[in-house]
Amino acid sequence: MNGFFDRTSVMPVILSLGVSLILSFCLTPLVKWLAVKIGAVDVPKDKRRMHDHPIPRLGGLAIFIGFVVAVLLFADVNRQLRGILLGGCIIVAVGVVDDSHPLGAGIKFILQIVAALIAVWHGVLIEMIANPLPFGDHYWDFGIMAVPITVIWIVAVTNSVNLIDGLDGLADGVSTIAALTMLIIALLMGDMGMGVICAALVGGCIGFIPYNRNPAKIFMGDTGATFLGFVLATVSVTGLFKLYAVISFVVPFIILGFPIFDTVSAFTRRIMKGQNPMKADRSHTHHKLIDMGMNQKQAVATLYLVATVLGLCAVMIVTSGYLKVILSVAALIGTAYTVARIARYPHDHHKHEEALAEPAPDAPAEKEE
Repeated sequence: MNGFFDRTSVMPVILSLGVSLILSFCLTPLVKWLAVKIGAVDVPKDKRRMHDHPIPRLGGLAIFIGFVVAVLLFADVNRQLRGILLGGCIIVAVGVVDDSHPLGAGIKFILQIVAALIAVWHGVLIEMIANPLPFGDHYWDFGIMAVPITVIWIVAVTNSVNLIDGLDGLADGVSTIAALTMLIIALLMGDMGMGVICAALVGGCIGFIPYNRNPAKIFMGDTGATFLGFVLATVSVTGLFKLYAVISFVVPFIILGFPIFDTVSAFTRRIMKGQNPMKADRSHTHHKLIDMGMNQKQAVATLYLVATVLGLCAVMIVTSGYLKVILSVAALIGTAYTVARIARYPHDHHKHEEALAEPAPDAPAEKEE
């Protein structure tokens, strides 16, 4: 905790955030030009897309460069971090190709597993977690199952963040909130190594937001969304899962709760309908909010609120343990209720206006003059 107030130890974290932010912000216009040059442009061709004109993608490349430069300058590049960077390079390379010349889902999935295995080979591994049950050993040691469990976690979170990238600024903002939450926890725990990495990710995301917020001038594309998911997943393994307390199991799921919930619920609905769970549709949470009557800015702001409350709950659990877990759960329930009310209001209000605009059944029709 003393390190949190030590200006010398915190300075690399501040510099990491600043350098990443500046690079991401300054490089995005150049990346936008490159995207147009190589044909990495998103053309609206179905009802899932919320934009009505072609918009360049590939913006995640600016986030990636800002992140990598900041990490190389200010972080201690140990074996685990080297694995994260190497895996991240593969994720970004696949994203760049996919954003310009779409790849098959199977090929991308295999390459994501390869990237995850590279990280695992370098020590990014969920070896054990605290036992959340009131009986049995204090910790669950996964043994040989640690490798597949870690790969599943990394690939799942990577795709979860990618799947929420459906509205201007949504994936970028939610990733910013998740990374900022991890940064706060790292500082509270005195883990400056994790703090520098999280700060670099926060800076890269913030630098890109001015170009990606509604109306977006550029999309991050798969290049950015999968990279953000990969880094959030691997950093949670090297940081949060290493905390040998009950929070090691709960906190990562809470921080990444929205993309995980959205992906699981979308897949569940598709399977129950007998559809291919990998087939894209309008079953995501942000689509539901739009269908309920929200515009893009309202839907994004609502989901930012959800992500923020989840982040605050995670920080409360880390700092106060079980004493405030009940309060955190209550806050989550309250937020879910509020979101449901907000989501229904525009829809109900719109219907109310339509009802007022319609003449009463018994009212005589106006005469034409």
